[in-house]
Amino acid sequence: MKTFNYHSAKDVKEASKLASSNSAFLAGGMTTIPSIKLGLATYKDIINIKNIKSLSGIKASSKTLKIGATTKHVEVANSKDVKKAIPSLAALAEGIGDPQVRNRGTIGGSIANNDPSADYPSACIALNAVIHTNSRKIEAEKFFKGMFETALKSGEIIEAIEFSIPEKSNYQKYPNPASRYAVVGVYVAKHKGEVNVAVTGAKSCVYNDKDLAKALSKNFSSSVIDNVKISSSGMNSDIHASAEYRANMIRVFAKKAVEAC
Repeated sequence: MKTFNYHSAKDVKEASKLASSNSAFLAGGMTTIPSIKLGLATYKDIINIKNIKSLSGIKASSKTLKIGATTKHVEVANSKDVKKAIPSLAALAEGIGDPQVRNRGTIGGSIANNDPSADYPSACIALNAVIHTNSRKIEAEKFFKGMFETALKSGEIIEAIEFSIPEKSNYQKYPNPASRYAVVGVYVAKHKGEVNVAVTGAKSCVYNDKDLAKALSKNFSSSVIDNVKISSSGMNSDIHASAEYRANMIRVFAKKAVEAC
């Protein structure tokens, strides 16, 4: 492990000032710390933001659910407000990793990392989330750019994620038996006038399957999914599942999600 300068910021303004082109913000550290230890990433400065109180907490209103960036997975999973407003989101958080990960990992860190098999990005897409940073608001559809790539700029900090409360929603995934990352995960959310079908684990980045969403917007029934063509082109193929298998799993888990709504 290479040496770095460690900082503990007292507020968002200080954290942003400490940031540079070769720095990283640290909250749960579920990705940053292993990456440094394995030599996959090196930084000049590590900026601890987990003690900034304004970045944590859960607030529910009649239309949205706002979760602070440093809120831990276990807090989302156990929150009465989340279970009442968007129970599928609480269930998603409960299915992340293992107890150690859930008790240290944060929602903001997961979204900022944008692992192609992570669960939270699918929730952001399905639930029309708005990512609040220290300088702007970014719609989820514009936030996730590619594998481990987001719209965040250097020094920009996620402060909170605001989810729209759907009429119905459910998340289903085939978890990797070791990591519990999604080999394929499908988050279906029915909003007034539209349906989103967010898919994670299948491609290099989370995406909204427009064909499935269009079909379900016309008829919210699992039976219509059989009539939608799901191409394996561009899908991940690895030791866990082929591209063709992933394409089939999207159909299977989309149907399960609709039926569970």
